[in-house]
Amino acid sequence: MLIIYLLVSAGIIGLDQWFKWWIVNEYNFGDSQTIVPNVLSLTHIRNTGGAFSLFEGQRIFFIVITVVAVAAVIFYLVKHLHESKWLTIGLSFFLAGALGNFIDRFRLGYVVDMFRLDFINFPIFNIADMALVAGVIMIFIYILLDERDKKNG
Repeated sequence: MLIIYLLVSAGIIGLDQWFKWWIVNEYNFGDSQTIVPNVLSLTHIRNTGGAFSLFEGQRIFFIVITVVAVAAVIFYLVKHLHESKWLTIGLSFFLAGALGNFIDRFRLGYVVDMFRLDFINFPIFNIADMALVAGVIMIFIYILLDERDKKNG
C-alpha cells in the first residue's frame, strides 16, 4: 500500500516540475499573464527563501531541513502506514511539496514560483507549495480528530 502513496507523491512532484519547466521556457523572468481577470495570473519569479520569502538566500538551510523532514516523513510512513488514511495522504502531499521545492533549490539555487492571486496581497506560489499546505492541513485535521477521539474514548 505504501507504493500507492509514494506514487501519488511522485505524480505531484512530476506535475510540479513539468509546470515549472514550462513556465521557465514560456515566460521570461518577471513576465506575467492574466489567466482569470482579477483572480489569477501566471508570473515567473524566483524565490530564494521559504514561505513569504522568509530566510531568503539560505539555500543550505533549506536543503538540510528538507532532507531531515523527508527522512522523518518516510520513516513515519513506513512505521505507521495503516494508522490513518488522512495522515498517510497528508504526509504524502507534504513529501511531494517538500521534494518538489527541494529539487529546485538543489538544482537551481532558488524555487520557481508562478501562481499569483490577484484579489489579495498573497505571495506567488507553485504546485509544490499547494501540496505542502494541503498536506499540513490534512495532518492538522488528523491530529485534531485523533485528540478528540482520545478524549471521547
